[in-house]
Amino acid sequence: MIATYAIETSFPLAQAAEVLAGEQSTGTFVRVERESDDLRARFAAQVESIQEVPLTGSSALPGFIGDPSARRRGILRLRFPLDNFGPSMPNLLAAVAGNLFELKELSAIKLLDLELPSAFADRYAGPGFGVEGTRRLVGRPDGAMIGTIIKPSIGLAPSELAEVVGELAEAGVDFIKDDELQGNGPSAPLAERVRAVMPVLHRYADRTGRMPMYAFNITDDIGMLEANHDLVVSAGGTCVMACINLVGLSGLEFLRRHAEVPIHGHRAMLGAVNRSDQVGIGFGAWQKLARLAGADHLHTNGISNKFYETDEEVLASIAAVRTPLLGLTPTVPVLSSGQWGGLAHATYRAVGSTDLLVLAGGGIHGHPDGAAAGVASMRDAWRSAASGESVDDALDRSEALRRARELFGPVRV
Repeated sequence: MIATYAIETSFPLAQAAEVLAGEQSTGTFVRVERESDDLRARFAAQVESIQEVPLTGSSALPGFIGDPSARRRGILRLRFPLDNFGPSMPNLLAAVAGNLFELKELSAIKLLDLELPSAFADRYAGPGFGVEGTRRLVGRPDGAMIGTIIKPSIGLAPSELAEVVGELAEAGVDFIKDDELQGNGPSAPLAERVRAVMPVLHRYADRTGRMPMYAFNITDDIGMLEANHDLVVSAGGTCVMACINLVGLSGLEFLRRHAEVPIHGHRAMLGAVNRSDQVGIGFGAWQKLARLAGADHLHTNGISNKFYETDEEVLASIAAVRTPLLGLTPTVPVLSSGQWGGLAHATYRAVGSTDLLVLAGGGIHGHPDGAAAGVASMRDAWRSAASGESVDDALDRSEALRRARELFGPVRV
């Protein structure tokens, strides 16, 4: 198993790499009696490669020792023997993302990527539905899947929620999700939301033959995940949502072993470990573990978003989720944050695929002519982009897209 890091240090890069490799495998701060050459040969992490790269200019981590003016930065690849931890994600993380962030020889360290052996796919099933299963359940065999988030995020009574869902279903939306802030609180408990929403969706499906997917947020203590899932499925629900960083990878894997419907994997709190270039875990490494643990859908953010990520970072995240992993069922990249129809052409040109779930909250609910027009603007734009039509032609054809432009600004080309 190979882990890739970005590190900064005032020590020679090779020396810092050896400190890191020793600390995370057989060694400690001093050679001990039973740390024999034979034991080190079998179990010590090995430095695979070091490439020096320019400094970022960011401040050093607290507790760093060394001459700040001598700092240098490197991309480091460490090879870990699988026998050290086996195909176990919690124990893998102990090795590749454990105490290493505290090493005072390092002024920066971020885990960027993981190259996992096939033994992990033998133990972890990965997504149960993925792209193909999600398309089948929403009745959208081709084209981008268009979805939205319930807005306001919290505060709607279950009866009001049912009205919103009915409007969205009639508008032809493919997917609706709870906001990550809407859990199982007393103002709108999960059971009441399920009782309010599912009859609306079933009536629509009985009339049209197609039912939008609703991702109920079942995030909770691990002991509650199974019951929350069963509550949704027993009412005819076709998706559950879990905030991966809040239930943990083990919680997600626990849910995957029980799940009868797709798991919508939300990345809430990812910025706490990914945002800094000095410390944390990069999306490239994190998404592989989330997919292994069973996320059928995985949030990647979208271009021109309202958060900190650049378009280049977002596109790299989408590409990462679309990259095959150990033969697992492909996970659906979920584009969100500030999305609207005017981003479709630029996104499609960069990604080259419609095997995407594109979520627009304000981009649908905030449309000047209402949510139905918001859905129409998204559908028209993505259909146009995938057909190779120009933005100007799309605007000529779609009044809903033209009206969206009046509120959201220029169309990206």
